[in-house]
Amino acid sequence: MRYQVSGKHIEIGDALRQHVVSGLGEVVAKYAERPTEAIVVFSRDAHEYVCEAVIHLSTGLTSQATARATEIYAAFGKCADKMEKQLRRYKRRLKNHHRERTQPVASFGGSSYILRVADEDEGDPTGAEDGLQPIIIAEMEHKIPSLSVGEAVMQMELAEAPLVVFRNEGQDRINVVYRRPDGNIGWIDPANMG
Repeated sequence: MRYQVSGKHIEIGDALRQHVVSGLGEVVAKYAERPTEAIVVFSRDAHEYVCEAVIHLSTGLTSQATARATEIYAAFGKCADKMEKQLRRYKRRLKNHHRERTQPVASFGGSSYILRVADEDEGDPTGAEDGLQPIIIAEMEHKIPSLSVGEAVMQMELAEAPLVVFRNEGQDRINVVYRRPDGNIGWIDPANMG
């Protein structure tokens, strides 16, 4: 597995780098099969250190965790604990479903945009009278995976994402799973418009 340990506006020493590699190595060896890459980024936010970790699994799924603490090693420890909990759930779900994905998750490209809406005192920067035309300030490539609904929910939990857009393998349609305010999971499956 390839490790990338870096800091945003802070220096990362060799001792911390080795601690991260050995700590994540133990977690990954215990719960994940064939991980391909781990990216760990440390930063400061006021008096706290922030540790963000992303592990890419060979199945195409991604696990992500973020933690904060006043000490940098403690921030990594909390982040590694969150990652271990996520990977343990992932492995348990795979066993419970008696189904292991033999092929990596297929995905196709799409675009994602970051939009900015004008403030009321700023006026309408687009010139549209109704003020409902947002400005596109960034466009990025986005991968849309082909998953089952269960795998999409698992991916959402692994990545700590509020929602996942995916191609439903069973119906070959774009679907969305999201976390509802009541804590349950919502699933949007649009009707076949044909």
